[in-house]
Amino acid sequence: MKKHFQDVDIKEIRKESIDKGKRGVKQVVFGRTSIILLCFLLQLFVLILGLRALSEYIYVFVGGYMVFGLIILLIILNRTENPSFQLAWASLVLLFPAFGGLLYLYIELQPGTKLLSGRLDEIEQECAGILKPDPGILREIGEVDPRTAQLANYMRKNGFPIYHNEGVRYFPSGETKFDELIYQLKQARKFIFLEYFIISEGYMWDSVLDILKQKVQEGVEVRVMYDGTDEMFNLPHEYPNELKGMGIRCKVFSPVYPIFSTHYNNRDHRKIVVIDGRVAFTGGVNLADEYINRRERFGHWKDAAVMVQGEAVKSFTVMFLKMWAVSEKLENMAVYLRPVPAAPEDTETQAALATGKENALAYRTAGFDCSNGYVLPYAESPFAQDRTAQRVYLEILNSATRYVHIMTPYLVPDQELIQALKYAARRGVDVKLVLPHIPDKKYAFALAHSYYKRLMKAGVKIYEYTPGFVHSKVFVSDDVRAVVGAINLDFRSLYLHFECALYLHGVAEINAVEDDFHATLPKCQLITDFDVRHDKITRRIAGQFMRLVAPLM
Repeated sequence: MKKHFQDVDIKEIRKESIDKGKRGVKQVVFGRTSIILLCFLLQLFVLILGLRALSEYIYVFVGGYMVFGLIILLIILNRTENPSFQLAWASLVLLFPAFGGLLYLYIELQPGTKLLSGRLDEIEQECAGILKPDPGILREIGEVDPRTAQLANYMRKNGFPIYHNEGVRYFPSGETKFDELIYQLKQARKFIFLEYFIISEGYMWDSVLDILKQKVQEGVEVRVMYDGTDEMFNLPHEYPNELKGMGIRCKVFSPVYPIFSTHYNNRDHRKIVVIDGRVAFTGGVNLADEYINRRERFGHWKDAAVMVQGEAVKSFTVMFLKMWAVSEKLENMAVYLRPVPAAPEDTETQAALATGKENALAYRTAGFDCSNGYVLPYAESPFAQDRTAQRVYLEILNSATRYVHIMTPYLVPDQELIQALKYAARRGVDVKLVLPHIPDKKYAFALAHSYYKRLMKAGVKIYEYTPGFVHSKVFVSDDVRAVVGAINLDFRSLYLHFECALYLHGVAEINAVEDDFHATLPKCQLITDFDVRHDKITRRIAGQFMRLVAPLM
């Protein structure tokens, strides 16, 4: 961290902070977010006026809406969806038959969501067969680990092939990922794709943007895509035009307009960087200063990321281009699936070239794992028939024999994940979870606490990171399996968001993931029965009540 500050004038930082604060106040009062909120409130006001106008017919409506609520309840209970969602909707309809029933119908009949889902189905059909799995790799892993081979076969049917002999590097912090990202961006020769949930102006994004502008001047194709909620909190509405003026192609996924729509619930939560089809990054780290602890939010920010090189980069390239094509015609992906080799820069890299060790080239060789393990990049869509992200987590829990160590910012699991966590612990598997001690969202913190007693009783050990906020999304098990990605352990990530991650099997870099977990534990507080009994009464009550609607949050 010191190196980031050594050339910075403290007075300038303070002045810049004050100026930004003033701009922030103006944006809150006069900005687009306030206008959108005002429009939402206006729509709500009109709805309330309409209900008041009908109040004289209250007796007719009481009986009518009870029957209506019962019909909606029967529809919900006969749907083939996750029982947790059924319970949440049933509770809402039983408590507020008219409101809950109308809200359910409104969400189910939303044209925006159906149009988005239909477009994604078209893209999947057009892309069928682009990523061709290697039957030899499937046979190989079947001999090494039949259970992982079954997982690989399942993922293959969902469009995610498994790869062998890829280069992998794990980053135990946002700072280490940022340093490597800057280096790799500077090596770009053909194209740079960036897809992030959050981009916020500041040191981190400015550093990246300076490189992107330079690369555009060198003839490199640069594309940036970020989630529409950024327009509410971080970036101005016209920011895509600013980037386009710099020669950077830019898209906003699902911009928020002042109209009620349920497709706003499905956010692009992925973090993907692809450079020249040669290297790809994913993980929890967004492009904002808190992720590298240059700006303090919720104490110290603990995060993680991973970089991969080799054939597996193709999967991340396809993920990006599919999402890019949501609002336009799908382009020829083959152009971007042929990796551009890195230019030799030192004798070590030249030696790797001479010996044919091409997997080492993208990484400055030293410190990168190019072992004989397997990697499987995968994505999650809220409209997919299979819940691939949850399946991977369940598979790790159910196949573990010695330990499963987890870092996650949110713990709002469904019944299936709760049972898997408990079953693993009761089998004698060492199940440990590291969660934040300083939360970013108090309601999510209360919800997480509501699960502590139940899990701890089964033998699950829960720790809270006392210096601040854990944003890492990491599973590691038995020194053999690991997942590093953007996927939280909650309903929103597993059911409602667009997500991505990298599954690792037998890769030596898994040791780095486990080392990071053990390095984090001494900074954590082990939660005991005493802590649970003496938790804040308001937090306990809030957590229990919010469990009713947790799947809908």
